[in-house]
Amino acid sequence: MLQINPQTKIQHLYLRAGFGESFAFIENNKKESVEKLVSQLFKESEEVRDLQVVDSNQLKMGKFLLADKDEKREMIRDSIAKIKDLNLMWLDRMTERQGMLREKMTLFWHGHFACQSANVFFIQKQNNILRKHALGKFGDLLHAISKDPAMLQFLNNKQNRKDRPNENFAREVMELFTLGRGNYTEQDIKNAARAFTGWDFEISGDFILRRFRHDYGEKTFFGKTGKLEGEDILNMILENKQTAKFLTGKIYKYFVNENMNEEIVNQLATSFYQSDYDIGKLMREIFTSDWFYEARNIGVRIKSPIEYLTILRKQFNLGFNDKEPLLFLQKVLGQMLFYPPNVAGWKEGKAWIDSTTIVIRTQLPEMLYRMGEITLQPKEDGDVNTEFFAKNKLRTIKATYDWQDFITILGKENQEDIFAKIANYLFQVPIAEETKKMLLQNIKHESKEETIKNLIVAMVTLPEYQVC
Repeated sequence: MLQINPQTKIQHLYLRAGFGESFAFIENNKKESVEKLVSQLFKESEEVRDLQVVDSNQLKMGKFLLADKDEKREMIRDSIAKIKDLNLMWLDRMTERQGMLREKMTLFWHGHFACQSANVFFIQKQNNILRKHALGKFGDLLHAISKDPAMLQFLNNKQNRKDRPNENFAREVMELFTLGRGNYTEQDIKNAARAFTGWDFEISGDFILRRFRHDYGEKTFFGKTGKLEGEDILNMILENKQTAKFLTGKIYKYFVNENMNEEIVNQLATSFYQSDYDIGKLMREIFTSDWFYEARNIGVRIKSPIEYLTILRKQFNLGFNDKEPLLFLQKVLGQMLFYPPNVAGWKEGKAWIDSTTIVIRTQLPEMLYRMGEITLQPKEDGDVNTEFFAKNKLRTIKATYDWQDFITILGKENQEDIFAKIANYLFQVPIAEETKKMLLQNIKHESKEETIKNLIVAMVTLPEYQVC
């Protein structure tokens, strides 16, 4: 079995539980125990720090309801503009060490409970719900998100009334959020939908049960008959062990390996269920397990666009005078925060890579270094909101690398050691000997500082940098 060096294990932890760490941090902590660093990650994520670009007093929903067509259009555009601010604020938050694990879990739940809204207050509210419960009990998260205005609106539950039930919300709660397809009947969906009739929200975003729209009659769900309410349906879903298995499998694929180890997943699911769906306990068990650090689980995950951009920013402390291009990059790479493609969220793995995205991924580091221009055609996704986010095809993207840690730490090393240390930091998989020779030949006449800079820029353009 391939032996994994301690530094690679530490990097594996921070790449999966967060968004990587700086060169100096890794150098200073590469001999620490995994258990200590995991505890540190959890401690640094105890505090819940909401993101806020708008408060409820700025909603002016009453004004919106009274506005004419042109005024409504302008108010919607203003809201979408604020969603851009929220997007960039969250992207910045991900680069911080404080709360890194909580933000990574929030990103995971953002894809799991995929949702869109043009109302910035609703989007902000949902994002903070995910953040609050990201490491808590899944039952609390499920109940909170099921009464969230953005989700109720997105899944058409405002149209769910006792005289004409709308099954969309009930179906997705079971198929995508909890049980997985095939673990319920169509009759279960129909009766669950009846239980959720009248679930709605005020213009303030507060949940309300519209009693005159609610079906108070008897319903049969999972073979149990009674005057079941929406909360009863959610609790019965949580009582079903299939929910624990479905969620654990999805978490395993995201944080460990797309190829599931059924035995390990079943063990984790049992513990997850017995802990009353304690997410933090499940993640701690994963990150402290020996199997998590086995070679088969390292360097096998293709970085999502958000991970790729954030890891790049963290590793080189990239500075952007104008952060607007970060929205454009999300667009062209195929993952824009707050705009999942559909209710199923983003596809992971190889879906991130195609002829367009691989070009930008391999060219971006050098382009940022040279502060050049990039001309790209974002994919047409039919979403007018993302078109508003990134409507220009030509972008000048300027950023500055911070080389100080690399130069300080590597300044006295010889060329071979410089190469080895940079490669060990940037790559979670070995690179070919031929690639190493090519890189060293291209920089053999440069000064040590230029050697460090050009080696790094050349390395982050390689395919090996795309995985973590």
